[in-house]
Amino acid sequence: MTTPEAETDGAARPEDRLERAVRTAEQALIEFEIAVETFRVEVENFSRLHHQRLGPVYARLEELDARILEAKAARSGDPEDRRRAEEARARLLPLPGVEELLHGWMDGDGLFPEASAMLTGQAVRPPQRVRPGEEARKLYRELVREAHPDLAREEDERVRREEFLTRVNAAYARGDAGELRELAEEWAAGPRARTGPSRAEELYARLEWLAARKDLLTQVARELEESAIGGMLRLAPDDPDRLLDEIAERLAAQVGEREAELAELLG
Repeated sequence: MTTPEAETDGAARPEDRLERAVRTAEQALIEFEIAVETFRVEVENFSRLHHQRLGPVYARLEELDARILEAKAARSGDPEDRRRAEEARARLLPLPGVEELLHGWMDGDGLFPEASAMLTGQAVRPPQRVRPGEEARKLYRELVREAHPDLAREEDERVRREEFLTRVNAAYARGDAGELRELAEEWAAGPRARTGPSRAEELYARLEWLAARKDLLTQVARELEESAIGGMLRLAPDDPDRLLDEIAERLAAQVGEREAELAELLG
């Protein structure tokens, strides 16, 4: 004989399974979003550092290429050589003045220590880390797992979580472990998310939303990986500073070759 309790348990079982499926999908999405956001921060920081360190060298190479073409055109007098030289010059921005060249390298008190060290041949302070430290990364993952908006069941709670994670993301992008610790304490002291029962229709809709969100994140991850900076970062994921050093060495060699070629043309 079937008891009413057994019938109730049997009726609730499919919804329980659906609830577990939603929970599993939520956690998988959060872990995926953490990975994508971590890689996005690394790409953004690496791009900024790449531009700061190598941008002037790329500009120097382009300037040398234009001057080489101009010297060749002056020697040959060939209209085609002049056209190539004019096109190369047109692609360049005007050379910066002294103030622009020293922007970020000096203030009213004179050169910054880094600039002075470079000009005098002294050791330069290592550049800013490309990625946040291990403690910041661990705190970030824990905060996202606990406070992710996808775990909210009501709109007010979702908004609260989104605003909180905006601050978490900003602190993580700066690699500020101290601020992340403060945010963790703040979250622990705040209101907890309510996890009331959900109807089967809501759970199905939730699964559909999670699938759509995963597709969107997959596209974002693909674009990051296929970007030029993302491709460079994947070449040395554990030591991106070394990759920048290698690129800088190759570019420095190219600058030397261009300068020698130009000197020969002008000599």
